[in-house]
Amino acid sequence: MKQILLVFTGGTIGSAAMGGTIKPSSNAPFKLLHLFEEHYHDHTSIHFDTLQPIQILSENLAPAAWETIIEAIESAQLDKYDGIIVTHGTDTLAYTAAALSFYFHALAKPILLVSSDYPLDNPKGNGLANFSCAVEFISQHIATGVFVPYRNAGQAMQIHRGSRLACSLQLSGDFYSVQGKSFMQFDGRFFLSVDYPVLESSSSTKPDQKNGTDNNDIGLLKPQFSNRILMIKPYPGLDYNHFNLDSVDAVLHDLYHSGTACATGQWGKNHSLLEFVKRCDEQGITVYLAPTIKSENAYQSTRELIEQGAEIIWNTSIEAAYVKLMLAYGNFSGKQQISNFIGSNIAFEQV
Repeated sequence: MKQILLVFTGGTIGSAAMGGTIKPSSNAPFKLLHLFEEHYHDHTSIHFDTLQPIQILSENLAPAAWETIIEAIESAQLDKYDGIIVTHGTDTLAYTAAALSFYFHALAKPILLVSSDYPLDNPKGNGLANFSCAVEFISQHIATGVFVPYRNAGQAMQIHRGSRLACSLQLSGDFYSVQGKSFMQFDGRFFLSVDYPVLESSSSTKPDQKNGTDNNDIGLLKPQFSNRILMIKPYPGLDYNHFNLDSVDAVLHDLYHSGTACATGQWGKNHSLLEFVKRCDEQGITVYLAPTIKSENAYQSTRELIEQGAEIIWNTSIEAAYVKLMLAYGNFSGKQQISNFIGSNIAFEQV
């Protein structure tokens, strides 16, 4: 019999629609188990132990909730389980998936985050299918690491690495891995390789073959995520004078799709990221840039930003970069330790 730890946190999959409002319901988590028993052909071979450390809609989530979820998981006797499933809302799914990916990078068990695009009572919802896929993933011992099974509307079920999942596209409920490369597909019975060998283990207890980093050198992480990381999104007319840096240790600046941001003072120095990097440097604040792919050629604006002292988090999604910075600054105080952690590929986050 397979033993699975099931951690309920709320979200749409843990909600019900009542009077035109979708809100968390105490009955929804156990409705998921009831539906699973009704539809899963071999449910008697699965035993679930359940925890519910929080019950919120994921848009209301703060990094402190990640600490609560992590502490709940670590409070269980993990050696007795074949895997862990965490139910979660979709709005901040990519961020929580990244947080668990980095924190549990050395855990030799699979953790799967399961969401739903509609409450479980809605027949259009994908929550039950996503959950059943997660159970099957654990039952078949596919891989260790953090993953997110999700079926987009009218598409095959995809399994994403937690460290590579991007937020849903605007005005859409669909999810994709960065560069559109999911870990594998599930046809309802078999897991089909997409970007990796089917039985590849993602356990980071082994040296990372991509960059040669032995992740054991990182040491034991604490579930501490700094609240002093400022993330800025680029848009035409962004005025950096609006930002107060008094309570900021580091800035993560998102980039346009070509890995660029405004570096000219043509429209005023207050609109130039180059000038903002200078201002941050004067206050001892490091500015990190992401996402962008490392290549031989880069736009002039990007080169100027690097020369001014901005640091690039290469080949990593903005969601993963943000969470990784929070964990780095929450665990390390030395600049070299932070730099080593940011540069390491501990959860296969680098594409």
